[in-house]
Amino acid sequence: MEQEEEMKDIKDDDATTETRASDDLDYDLQDGSEMLEYGTAVPTEIGEEVAEEKGADEETSKKQLERVLSDNFFYEYADVCSKPFITPDSEIPEDLLTFLYSFGYDCTRRVNIQLIDEQTIVFVAGNMVILVDIKTKEQRHIRSSSGGGIGIVMVHPSGNYFAVGEKGINPNIIIYEYPSLRPHRIMRGGTKEAYAFADFNSSGSLLASVGGHPDYMLTIWNWKQEKIVLRSKAFSQDVYRVTFSPENDEQLTTSGTGHIRFWKMVETFTGLKLQGELGRFGKTALTDVDGYVELPDGKVVSGSEWGNMLLWDGGLIKVELCRRDGKPCHHGPINQFVLDEGELITVGADGCVRVWDFETIDTAESIDEDSLIEMEPMNELNVGRNVNLQFMVKFKDSNFIWCAQDASGRIWKLDLSFSNITQDPECLFSFHSGAIQGMGLSPLTYLMATTALDRTVRIYDFVQNNTMAIVKYSQGGTALVWAPLVLYPKGNMIAVGFEDGVVRILEVYNPKGLAHVAGRTEVGEVEIRLKQALKPHTAAVTAIAYEHSGEMLATGSKDHTVFFFLTGNKYAPVGYIRVPGPVVSLEWSPPTHETTVLLIFCENGYVVQTALPELQELDTTLTFEIPIPKKYFHFKSIRSSIERNAEIMRRQEIKEQKEKEKQERLQKKKEMAEENPELATEEEEEEEEEEEEEPLPMIYVPPEPNAILCGFYSNPGQFWLSVADYDCGYLYHCKFSEVAGSHKDDPIKMDEPFAFLAVEDAAENPIRQMVFNSEGNLLFCGMENGAVRIYPLSFNDYDLKSMQIFWSLSVHDNDNGHIKQICISYDDQFLVTCGADGNIFAFSILPQEDIVELIRGRQARVPSPRRDLATDKIADDIDDPNAYSLENAKKKAEMDLILKLAEEKKAKKRHELHDLQDEFRELQIKNAELPEHVQLKKEDFELDRQIREEVERQIADRIEFVYKEMAWEQEKYRIGLQKLQTRFRNAVEFDSIVVHCFESDHKVSTYRVTTLSEKYHKLKIDMLRRSLIQTDQRSKDNLYKESKSTGIDKGVAAHQDLEVDLLKDSQHAQTKMNVGMRQADRLQNLMNKAEKAKNKIDQRKKEWKDLYMSRPDDNYEDPNDVAAIKEAQENMGDFKLKTAADYTVPEHLRINAEKKRNQLIRLEELIHEFKVEMSRKVVNLRDTKLDIIEQITRLTEELRSIQMKLDASQHLPIPIVPSLYPDEVPEKLFQIDQEKLLEFREEDSSSKKRKKMSEQLSDFGKSSETANASEASSVQQLERNATKSPVTEVIEPSQLEAEIQIIEEKTNLYLQTAVLNKINDLIKNFDAELRVICHQKCKLDIAMKMADLRHVTLFEEVLLLKEFEKSEDILQERVNQRTTDRLETQIKSEECLQQLESKKRDVAKQQEKEKALHATFLMSLGENNKHADFLTKVFKKKIKRRRKSEAKISAESDEESDEESDEESGYSDEDESGSDDGGVDDSACPETCDPALFENTLQLREKRLDIEEALAEEKKVVELLKKEYDMIAKKVKIIEGTVKSAKKDLEVLQREKQQKLNELYVVIPLKLHQVEYIVNGDMPSDLVLGLVFTNPALTLLQKRIKELQVEKDEQRELYKEARQKHVQLLQDKAGMEAEIAELEEVCYQEMIRKFGRVVDLEALQTLSVNMTLQELKEKIDVNDTQFQRRVRRKDEKITELQTELTDLTRQNTCRLDQMNTMTMEKRKIETHLNNQQKKMGSDLQKQKANLEEKQDLIQLVERQAKEINKLKDDISLLTRKGGHILPPSQPPLPQ
Repeated sequence: MEQEEEMKDIKDDDATTETRASDDLDYDLQDGSEMLEYGTAVPTEIGEEVAEEKGADEETSKKQLERVLSDNFFYEYADVCSKPFITPDSEIPEDLLTFLYSFGYDCTRRVNIQLIDEQTIVFVAGNMVILVDIKTKEQRHIRSSSGGGIGIVMVHPSGNYFAVGEKGINPNIIIYEYPSLRPHRIMRGGTKEAYAFADFNSSGSLLASVGGHPDYMLTIWNWKQEKIVLRSKAFSQDVYRVTFSPENDEQLTTSGTGHIRFWKMVETFTGLKLQGELGRFGKTALTDVDGYVELPDGKVVSGSEWGNMLLWDGGLIKVELCRRDGKPCHHGPINQFVLDEGELITVGADGCVRVWDFETIDTAESIDEDSLIEMEPMNELNVGRNVNLQFMVKFKDSNFIWCAQDASGRIWKLDLSFSNITQDPECLFSFHSGAIQGMGLSPLTYLMATTALDRTVRIYDFVQNNTMAIVKYSQGGTALVWAPLVLYPKGNMIAVGFEDGVVRILEVYNPKGLAHVAGRTEVGEVEIRLKQALKPHTAAVTAIAYEHSGEMLATGSKDHTVFFFLTGNKYAPVGYIRVPGPVVSLEWSPPTHETTVLLIFCENGYVVQTALPELQELDTTLTFEIPIPKKYFHFKSIRSSIERNAEIMRRQEIKEQKEKEKQERLQKKKEMAEENPELATEEEEEEEEEEEEEPLPMIYVPPEPNAILCGFYSNPGQFWLSVADYDCGYLYHCKFSEVAGSHKDDPIKMDEPFAFLAVEDAAENPIRQMVFNSEGNLLFCGMENGAVRIYPLSFNDYDLKSMQIFWSLSVHDNDNGHIKQICISYDDQFLVTCGADGNIFAFSILPQEDIVELIRGRQARVPSPRRDLATDKIADDIDDPNAYSLENAKKKAEMDLILKLAEEKKAKKRHELHDLQDEFRELQIKNAELPEHVQLKKEDFELDRQIREEVERQIADRIEFVYKEMAWEQEKYRIGLQKLQTRFRNAVEFDSIVVHCFESDHKVSTYRVTTLSEKYHKLKIDMLRRSLIQTDQRSKDNLYKESKSTGIDKGVAAHQDLEVDLLKDSQHAQTKMNVGMRQADRLQNLMNKAEKAKNKIDQRKKEWKDLYMSRPDDNYEDPNDVAAIKEAQENMGDFKLKTAADYTVPEHLRINAEKKRNQLIRLEELIHEFKVEMSRKVVNLRDTKLDIIEQITRLTEELRSIQMKLDASQHLPIPIVPSLYPDEVPEKLFQIDQEKLLEFREEDSSSKKRKKMSEQLSDFGKSSETANASEASSVQQLERNATKSPVTEVIEPSQLEAEIQIIEEKTNLYLQTAVLNKINDLIKNFDAELRVICHQKCKLDIAMKMADLRHVTLFEEVLLLKEFEKSEDILQERVNQRTTDRLETQIKSEECLQQLESKKRDVAKQQEKEKALHATFLMSLGENNKHADFLTKVFKKKIKRRRKSEAKISAESDEESDEESDEESGYSDEDESGSDDGGVDDSACPETCDPALFENTLQLREKRLDIEEALAEEKKVVELLKKEYDMIAKKVKIIEGTVKSAKKDLEVLQREKQQKLNELYVVIPLKLHQVEYIVNGDMPSDLVLGLVFTNPALTLLQKRIKELQVEKDEQRELYKEARQKHVQLLQDKAGMEAEIAELEEVCYQEMIRKFGRVVDLEALQTLSVNMTLQELKEKIDVNDTQFQRRVRRKDEKITELQTELTDLTRQNTCRLDQMNTMTMEKRKIETHLNNQQKKMGSDLQKQKANLEEKQDLIQLVERQAKEINKLKDDISLLTRKGGHILPPSQPPLPQ
């Protein structure tokens, strides 16, 4: 509130300075840091106070800044928007034109639609921003502030503001508040000429803008304070758009022509800066990037020109995505990407909107670099045909409704919900697409007609702002004119020209008048009906003009013709004339002129005036081309003359002024001399030196006349012209010469204008359209930059003498919106303009206050339909663009007649030839009938054959003799030539060949490439051999890992063997049980079950054991973590400079002489490959040139043959056949032929002979010249005779022959032009190809020079490394030897460890066997065995016995081996002390004990003792292996020390070698902008302390700092979470332990309750065999089998009964069928009886018979009734039995 009160006070104090904030802004650049600081935007008084206190109190200034740029501060729109330019000191009112409405839409802009609320669309239209209400179609507009146009409009995320980026010199970005449309902020200095795009960040606090040509500046704004935060050049070509990342405001993305760039805001030591990384396409083709979207994880998805999606990650293309079967994602470029609610939406130029799975795209991975990832969209919407979607914006209150911009001229409303209730696309607005080609206003009402290349013709009411009608045709419209009232008083006809040469006469009427007649109920306000379609031209119609009386219509076209038509109900063709160039416009002479003539303006500088065709004198039977007298004016540029004359006048004025000043000085001196004569004698007059004048500007005339834009008649025979390009800036007054057709046959002669008028501010902005109002006092001009100029003139001042002051307003787009047409309404109250930007603007010529009164209640009156309109037949249209024109159709008819006559003549000639052939055959027959000596033969026509054969034989003999005579010399010189070629030529793979262009000085040459030497091939083979040796060495190094893996495999196999042995032993023990077969099987199953339970328990124990074993020690460190930490310490966080004193060369980067030599070999190979490839291209180009020369030779011969058929005046110059340069075929120097031998012979001859020969040659030349002269004179004489002979015999050709000659002449002329064009195309294409290869060669030259420098460096390094090679080899051999020893020792250690593990497994195996044996013994005892204790003692008794290996030895000497057996037996004192079976007698079995069980127990005891002995042996072996493993481990540690020492010595040598390598000089070419080594603002002269470093590496290091900070924070968080988790786990552990204790207590209680004591569950599971229980189970199984048999028998009986029931049911069904049949017969008989009763007959016999028959029938019915009752009883009986009754089958109906 305080700020508002202060602002009110300021406004009260000085209202005029409130909105001058923009004048007080200050722009200062701070220290090159690319930061801009603005001054305070305050009124003048406050600004002065702040200036006074600026140095005193900074806080006060900040408060002032915040107060002025607060949220409630606004500029005045009237002070911001651009005003019309008015000539100073003129009385032209400022509101001469008032904008009313915009009927167009620049739909081809990339982003030209925004939604500011749910009902308002915002878009750019020329120099205005239009806000349209979707429902009411009402418009509001904002003008640009600069008048230079508007580049982009973007809405703030809140919807309360929108930004307008303008165009012009130093344009602004203005933030407007919505809905008040008041200027809120103005940003200045962001670019030089135009803003291409702008975007707010997600919060709306920042604004990013990118400029267009020439600076392409990317700027980040704090728009609320009107400050620039950051700025940088975005790219060197067009940038289409810039956007903030939705997740991170410090990241941006730009895209445009052939690039995409990723930006980051980076904090540097100089402040915050923008750093951009250019996306690298790699193997993907370069493409323009129109649309893209940033993903939340930092990746970017962009489109391509071919329609596929590109996924970018880290500046590189990660993957390219397409649809299935390689189809593109869109057919055409993808213009927009939208990430909406987890779905990726793409908008394509093919009119489709597709929705893709975001997760699939984000996680896509490419298999290889060339592969494409195929995927299909989840949903898609095809908006329609001929739809080109450019951009979409979303309605804020809806999740699925979007508003889309269509480059075809429409605005769509799209529903992307993809559900059952999805609405079809709705077209909200429809406009022309592209430039407006033609426009016309009704001469009677406020109707406007327009057409464009989008193939539509539209009718508008430009007062009520309505689109009345739209009609679409097959081709685009190019010209339009409304027919005059003189011809059509209703004003209901328009003539429209199209790009295929068709002219359509269209009738506009109100269809409501036809509703009653036609029976239609729904009609519009306006309809367009085709009245007539004509095709006078073969190219686009560019101009249409009605003669002022309306009797004649003229149409002009790009095909250099003007066609005339007679108007009326049907337009009748009169004829056409040819003009020198494409027609620009047509202008009929005004009614004030005496004669009616047509002024034709051609694009190539010609102006033609033709008279009105006289119909009585025209003959159009053969062709529509009519002879009309014409006058030609060929414009000649006089601009340079005008400027030269102006310079002369300026110099003359300066000279006169100087002369005047000189006379005045002399006069003053004279007066002073008269007053003081003494002073006069002393003063000396100084002669002024005349200054040398600069030369006057040269007269320049463009070689080709510039295009004529428009013009109009001033007086009869005189006219004004507006010309483009060099001659713009003036209006030229021209007139025709007195002689008609003066330039028809002399195209070189040109005419100069006789007067001119300079147009202010039009040196580069010519006038394109000029229109007078009805009174002639206002001239309306449409300019090239889209502005409208109005010149007030005197009444009927067509000489433009009063054209001095003007009023100008920028309306259309300044770059591509030149005004195509200006139209004034019939009452001179409204002005309508259309431009190349697709916009149509309506203006009122009245002041603002009179507009409302004028428009109130007014609307366009639509012409009423004709009376006979409903009955008229609809005119035939011309839809085929290849249809014949009027002239071609007439020529075709005439050609058909000519061809018919020619065919008749050919048939007659064929008949005559046939007769002659028959006559010749008759003569042949007569010759054959003659005697043989009289007949004529072929040999009679030949000369003497022997003479010819003899001469040929003699010549051959002489040639052979010469060959034999010269054989020795020939062989001598052949061998000499062969040696020379071997020495100098054979090694050359490509010679130096220079290929020249045909028409320019460009040339390209091959490299002189020699084949690789033998030394190179030897080194290459040696390199391959050494690489194989190194591969073998690496395979040996991997032996350790392989042996380790094999040891693990062996351990697994041993474990499996253990399980198999245990299983076999248990099965073997079970099979020896002496029980019944069935009980044994059942016991076997139970034992297996118990064994499985036991295995399960063991498995669980093992898992628990493994779990506890896997628990790491408190000091345990993961090897992977240790390795990662080591790698990070070595490689991460900094960059290791090779020049550092502590730099250690990594092992993979160590280099030696051999590796460097290999690099040198590879470099030479690459250089050779590149040179050979380029040389091969040049040679192929030379071969192509040879082929082209041959083709040109053939074509010139063909051209000469064509010109022989033409008159000499029609000949075009024949191009010279090019030839090859000598340096293009250097191989010809080594090709010896007869001509070269003769030349060599002439050079070796003496000077006298040469002189004599030269004299002879000169004499021969003179004689040949005289002979040629005589021959030429004779040829000329023959030609004169030939030309004279037709004169004497003049035979006029017939009309048919004349037509044929004309056709042949035209055909030959066409062929002549075609051949010349083909020759030119061959030459131009070859030159273009050569220039491309020349460009490639230049790049390769640079690369080869770099390779040469690299070759020198490598050679120096090889020489240096050779010095270290010997010592390095010694150290490396030592390291390799130590490594080999370590490897062998490690292998031994692993083998020992594997043996130890194997023995441990054997020990475990024996222990398992012992446990299994004990379990088998317990199972053999069974339950409740009385002798269990006794048998257990017998089983566990330990006895003295000999080993099996010593049994044989003890048999030989029992006495000597007693002591040894006592020591080595398996019995021990410890065993005796531990046993309690000393009193057990195992020699006899007790009486009550089962002998078999006792014998089994003894056998099991023997096995137990065997197992115990084997276990003791295994334990001894384990102890020995442990000792051996400890010894090997100590040896490994010693070898490890020696390896480290050897490696350390090798590292010292590597460091010394690296230091020596660092001393070598390496050439690195750098551009100046790459040098950033600055000292005190300047680059030092000595760059010794500089460092060559790559930008990506520097960026990564800077990035790593932030990453480490982030990682540090993350690790702290992880540590914190881990500690919390640790505490939680401890709590969980305590809870689990308590729960385990509770469960153990419950288990204990259950055992007490069930068993009465604590039992071993494992033993319970293994000893669960109960014999009684098994017997009972056996009885249950037997009973179960018996019961199943009984059930099976009962089931069979039930099946039989069901079968019987089915048979009875079938019989019952048959009876029901019979009953039904009988019932039908009964009905039939009853019907028959009733009919018989009605009849009364006279025959009594018949009555008696009928009575008898009736009785029979009654009896039959009674019997059937009884049968029916019986059947009913059967049915009821069957029903009670439970059967199902099938429905009775119906008998066939009686016929």
